[in-house]
Amino acid sequence: MTVQEIMERAGMEETPLAIAWIKDAIVEIQSSEGHQLSVDTQNVTEDTLEYDLPSDLVAVENISLLDTNADQYKSIRRLAFNPVVQIDNSP
Repeated sequence: MTVQEIMERAGMEETPLAIAWIKDAIVEIQSSEGHQLSVDTQNVTEDTLEYDLPSDLVAVENISLLDTNADQYKSIRRLAFNPVVQIDNSP
C-alpha cells in the first residue's frame, strides 16, 4: 500500500503529516514487540570445530572470543565463503 492510498482512505491531504504518522506507527509497532536476547558462553577447546548451540536459537547477533593477553573480548568476522551444509533427513 502506498502513502497516497493511505491518505485517500484516511481522507488526508497533507503528505508530510501522513508520512509522520506512518513513521510513528512503525516505531510504535517496533517498540511494542519485545526481543528476547540471551548470552551463551562456551569454552573453546583445541581441535574442535563444531559446538552445540541452544535449541531455541533464531539468530546469532555476534560471536566474540576472550583474548587473555589483552583481557578483552574480540569479535569474530563473518565467514568469507559459504559453509558446507549437509541435510539431515533423520527423524
